[in-house]
Amino acid sequence: MTLVRENMTSLYRQIADTLQQEIAAGHFQPSGKLPSETALEQRFAVSRVTVRLALKYLTEQGIVERKQGKGTYVSGRKVAHGINVMRSFHESLKQQGLNATMRLLSKEQVPAPESLRTMFQLARTLTFISRLHLVDRDPIAVGYSHFPAFSHELNWEETEQQPTWALLEKATKNTITRSDIAIRLDFADKELAEILGTSKNAPLFLLERTSWFESGQCAENSRFFIRPERYEFILSNG
Repeated sequence: MTLVRENMTSLYRQIADTLQQEIAAGHFQPSGKLPSETALEQRFAVSRVTVRLALKYLTEQGIVERKQGKGTYVSGRKVAHGINVMRSFHESLKQQGLNATMRLLSKEQVPAPESLRTMFQLARTLTFISRLHLVDRDPIAVGYSHFPAFSHELNWEETEQQPTWALLEKATKNTITRSDIAIRLDFADKELAEILGTSKNAPLFLLERTSWFESGQCAENSRFFIRPERYEFILSNG
């Protein structure tokens, strides 16, 4: 788009109007992230001040929201999670074309929590991993997973890069065929607030998932603490 520099409408308003039209047309899906200030400066051949005025205008209109150190996003853009689809949490992000990554926070053998012992056939120890899920490097959820110990040691890189279901099916040569999901409201404690970059006691979605192998054995129990401002759950009967 070429700006009309003799136009009575200010340059920043022309840029803002152009971006608003592109937002309405879905140009910045699926992540909802707009190009950087530098990219917009180069695209429109204007100063950084003009770009910032355009983004400020869009922010005041509630069309975009600016996140310190993260960039500018379409307001209200949420990641969708189909709760009736057999897909891991990480895969549900990747399937939407999002720049989704995981960061492994911990990996250890732990005594089986009392609440999970019956589920895992009275196992005394379980493997526990915690991972931070990010979209465009922005923390969106923390996942805590328990599953039976493998016969071989999981290396750090493998655990960080592969979804839990992929790790389980590869290690056991069994297929996960069932997943039970419960969703409820929770609140961030100090640790979760620090990891997710939110405030203590901020509301979070808590998705608890228990998965089962074709044999009927429990494969894993996972809890995902999710920032709700960019996340929504959908149920389709199609």
